[in-house]
Amino acid sequence: MSVSPQTRRLAERLGALCRERGASVATAESCTGGGVANAITEIAGSSDYFETGYVTYSNAAKTRLLGVPEALLERVGAVSHEVVEAMVAGACAESGADLAVAISGVAGPGGGSAEKPVGTVWLAWGAPGRVRTERHHFAGERDAVRDQAVNAALEGLIAELENG
Repeated sequence: MSVSPQTRRLAERLGALCRERGASVATAESCTGGGVANAITEIAGSSDYFETGYVTYSNAAKTRLLGVPEALLERVGAVSHEVVEAMVAGACAESGADLAVAISGVAGPGGGSAEKPVGTVWLAWGAPGRVRTERHHFAGERDAVRDQAVNAALEGLIAELENG
């Protein structure tokens, strides 16, 4: 599955940084449905640094595969900084990767609320003991929200490697 030229450039930059630093990455995705993993693996040789990708669309999968506590999901909902932080921790722990990104959001067209309208996406990047989160509100239809979230995820991984 091909990606946009912008996404490809970001994935190539991520790959170069991973190689320079000897870092491995993992993804834990919900609303992007594996889009970040797809972008990373579009680059030949990505097996050198891409460990694994988790597509945990349901809350049950977040709990089963990444260890996100059910009580946390019930208390704050999947689209929250607490949940993406837990997803990053779980992705690193389960995969052994040095760095992970997690994404959970409302891509639309339905599913939004006054608190979390369509386009609301939480992202987290980090490693054990060090996680950074950001809340975004992306504009557009479902595909546009998902594409913007993928690019933000890649940009965040690049920033973590450049600044970490």
